[in-house]
Amino acid sequence: MNTTNYLTALESFIRKLQQLSDADTEQISEAMSELCYVLRLGKVEVVVYENEAAERLGSFTASCYYDSGKACKTNPISKRIVAIDDKVIFYNICSIEGEEEWSKEERNSINIFIAVLSTFREKFRLTKLAYHMTYYDGDLDMYNLKQFMKCTHMLCRSGRIYEFVVVRFNLKHFSVVNQYIGRQNGTLVMKKFIGFINDLLGDEGELVCRIGGDNFISLVKSEKLQSVIDILSGTNIIYDEISNERVFVNTTVGVYTVTDTGQIILPTDIMDRVSMAAQIAKNSPNTDIVCFDDELFARIKRKNEISASFPKALEDREFLVYYQPKVAIDGRHIAGAEALCRWMHNGRLVSPGEFIPVLEQGRDICKLDFYMLDAVCKDIRRWLDNGMDVVRISVNLSRRHLSYVDLLDRITEIVDRNNVPHKYIEIELTETTTDVEFKDLKSIIGGLQKTGFSTSVDDFGIGYSSLNLIKELPWNVLKLDKSLLPDKSDEDPVKKGIMFNYIVAMAQEMGLECISEGVETKEQVQLLADNKCNLAQGFYFDKPLPVDEFETRLDKNYIYDR
Repeated sequence: MNTTNYLTALESFIRKLQQLSDADTEQISEAMSELCYVLRLGKVEVVVYENEAAERLGSFTASCYYDSGKACKTNPISKRIVAIDDKVIFYNICSIEGEEEWSKEERNSINIFIAVLSTFREKFRLTKLAYHMTYYDGDLDMYNLKQFMKCTHMLCRSGRIYEFVVVRFNLKHFSVVNQYIGRQNGTLVMKKFIGFINDLLGDEGELVCRIGGDNFISLVKSEKLQSVIDILSGTNIIYDEISNERVFVNTTVGVYTVTDTGQIILPTDIMDRVSMAAQIAKNSPNTDIVCFDDELFARIKRKNEISASFPKALEDREFLVYYQPKVAIDGRHIAGAEALCRWMHNGRLVSPGEFIPVLEQGRDICKLDFYMLDAVCKDIRRWLDNGMDVVRISVNLSRRHLSYVDLLDRITEIVDRNNVPHKYIEIELTETTTDVEFKDLKSIIGGLQKTGFSTSVDDFGIGYSSLNLIKELPWNVLKLDKSLLPDKSDEDPVKKGIMFNYIVAMAQEMGLECISEGVETKEQVQLLADNKCNLAQGFYFDKPLPVDEFETRLDKNYIYDR
């Protein structure tokens, strides 16, 4: 062997491999061909076992990196290496048929060749493994969020991002699917569903990525958006080919069409906007698909402003109590009132419909509820001290309170701190829809009653658990939603009147006090009188009043002459 030729060929082999960030069998073969010729190699083969158990079973994959066509099959050099991930790798080197045996120097050089080849193969393999672990989801073997952000960044830099629509979606109720068909079948269903979307994609830059659990995000060419939406709107997926068993998979979807506004757009901007739309779609009872636009952006901005302003507004007591009277039909006098919240912010009265839904998305609504209860108690104490005829005031509590373990103690502490008799406080709670919430609600209602507070179920008649709610829980008051009251716009007011009649009769038979809210017409008042529902609340009698106006009505024993 010519040492100079060997060193030159070895240097060339190493240099060529160093220039490759990744390499397949063909590229490595091309890089080593000159060195194989100098070392008189007939064949270079690499045999890989997944682990030692696979080695014992003889289960392997083999790759041929070099073949002169004259390989001698006897007395090969074989080197066994165990990789860091437990793979067992054999490097099998054959000589050339009919040539002299390798010298000791040549064998040493071949061992160096094997060491270099092994080092670079591991480098390429581990680089590929690291890339796969970084940019792929291991469970579904598909791209992940990092790949989406990387691809989006490249499209933003190239200016091609405006060709695409970003779609973020969540598989609806997929935990139920997993419970029904098992997690293994659930994973199969998920793969097939994503496969249908992948079949539509294929243009450069298009992809679908898993971003965790049953949440996914996709880059889609604009012209393919509707086809993708059609799949996301609902698709039957077969998970058992033999029995043809299938499940229906649909999604909630956020869509963001990237538009050129002349401003620099970043992948994080894109992610934020499509995520906003997706979150609204997920929480919406009316639609499964929400597109991000200027109007939505303004709503999100307003939501963030409200959330940011709330702590200081609460501290500065910007939230005001308004009282809407509850009127006794037979005497037209004030028999009670509901405390309603208004927000005076920067000289403007903010509508509850604007800020209450925002606060209900977190725990802020609980802070506001306790604030309102405290303010009501302070008013009641003042009225009592002034010798006024005080009526029972109902205070709303959000469903968010159901997870608050010390709720009863907190309510009692606020009322007692203000030295208000419990009989003057009524706690209003809305219907609940889950078994867990129902159990919590039952515990709270029972505790409130034992402590002397009155309790009422708000908006009765618009949920699905209403009858069970009044059968199982010891309410004092049933507050009928205005949707139960017949009006001129109803297609069948007679049927609605019959329903109203029976609901009131049922409540009275159960010993519940019955009040109808949203009363706006003389005919509705007459319907209440005819059905012996003696309490009404609504604009027909009074709108929600500032505290001073309500105090005046209380102080003068106001009688409504309508």
